[in-house]
Amino acid sequence: MEFSQTSWSILIFLFIFILFLFYLIRVLINLLRKRVLCDCEICQTYISSSWVSQFPNLCDWYTHLLSKSPTQTIHLHVLENIITANPTNVEYMLKTKFENFPKGKPFSMILGDLLGRGIFNVDGDLWKFQRKMANLELGRNSIRSYAFEVIHHEIQHRLIPLLDSFLGKEQHHGTLDLEDVFKRFSFDCICKFSFGLDPKCLEISLPLSKFSSSFDLASNLSAKRALHISPIIWKIKKILNMGSEKKLKKAIRNINVLAKEMIRQKRKLGIHSPEHKDLLSKFMVTINDETYLRDIVISFILAGRDTVASALTSFFWHMAKNPHVQTFILNEADKILGGNQDCITSCDKLRDLHYLQASVHESMRLLPGIQFDSKFCLQDDVLPDGVFVKKGTRVTYHPYAMGRMEKIWGQDCLKFKPERWLTENGQFSQENPFKYPVFQAGLRVCLGKEMAIIQLKTVAISLLRRFRIELVEEEGSSSSSPLFLPGLTATFSGGLPVLVQERWAKDE
Repeated sequence: MEFSQTSWSILIFLFIFILFLFYLIRVLINLLRKRVLCDCEICQTYISSSWVSQFPNLCDWYTHLLSKSPTQTIHLHVLENIITANPTNVEYMLKTKFENFPKGKPFSMILGDLLGRGIFNVDGDLWKFQRKMANLELGRNSIRSYAFEVIHHEIQHRLIPLLDSFLGKEQHHGTLDLEDVFKRFSFDCICKFSFGLDPKCLEISLPLSKFSSSFDLASNLSAKRALHISPIIWKIKKILNMGSEKKLKKAIRNINVLAKEMIRQKRKLGIHSPEHKDLLSKFMVTINDETYLRDIVISFILAGRDTVASALTSFFWHMAKNPHVQTFILNEADKILGGNQDCITSCDKLRDLHYLQASVHESMRLLPGIQFDSKFCLQDDVLPDGVFVKKGTRVTYHPYAMGRMEKIWGQDCLKFKPERWLTENGQFSQENPFKYPVFQAGLRVCLGKEMAIIQLKTVAISLLRRFRIELVEEEGSSSSSPLFLPGLTATFSGGLPVLVQERWAKDE
């Protein structure tokens, strides 16, 4: 007897439903055995109620639970996940016992289709090799100069003209989604720097880029794999090529076509040409495998695009909330840079903008681009705060929560206060990276940290000196914290709609 397509669909649905039901029964049995989900009393109280009604974001709920824990660590048994905001635990995981807390296979599987064997998705020798190469290349003055050249060109010839166009000739101001603008800006920059490719996403017409949209979709769908109750659900959908997994497969196929074509074109033109200053050309000298090259560069695009866009969005959200901070930044810029708005032509002049540096770090303290990061324990271990970690357990450190801990930052931890980063004579002072793991820390500390800070400071001062940017908030929206969408990086729900005004027009 032949089965129709409808019959096969019904059988497949029943199969998935039975698997889901079986998993749900296992979870319920586990709950009955343990009776509680968390070790600490506060978790027992709050986990049974809906966090949605009390906290704007899931990360705010975790922050609340962690702040009530004596050790700043909680254990969600049903998820086999230990979450910590304790700096000593972070140092233990990222430095002291680094080898026992790798990324792990569960994480690698989730992002494997998008990142492949790229540096952010591997452990061991593959990670060591790529990190050594990246450290060598990113440390070169020529690479740093090229990165600044790309950033400066994108600001002067695209970002500023785009914001100028939203001022309008008849109207005094225009409305703009600044988060979308920063995503376009950072995507153009990182593609030029990594690939030698110019997507032109930030042209005044705000064109749609197939590469950018495919990258967005692939990132979001890959992140949503982690939201499934069990990985078996997305794995079955992948095998059957249905739903979100079908969309993910198509998006990654688009990315692969463009990436591999770019690699072939570079080989054809000659990678040793002095015109080829991008990161891909540097890696191609050593690596011949096209798929491996694709994985490496895609990983750099993911890191350099989304995190920078998130940090810029958060920074200007804070600036709009704290106009007095803008005044301090502008006064400092007038003293150091003078009155010429176009004088930032090198990295050197940015180093003396200490208050701006402090403001950028303070913004990322409260709203980090990566809100949490997880590792998987290889062998049974005990964290410095006494929490036992069983082999195979996921251990998550939470930069978002850490930035809001009174035990770490004091009673004014929720206040936007750049001064906490300054010494008595007004010099910027870096905090302990395990207290502030926004760029990770230890052996996996972000190699592009300094370049990212330069990019953030250059954009910040370039826009603040020309424009007054004000939020367009919906009635009843929360002013204390933005709402976030689920994803690999912090993305504002609804974007960041703003009014763009000429600074001089209102100051006169």
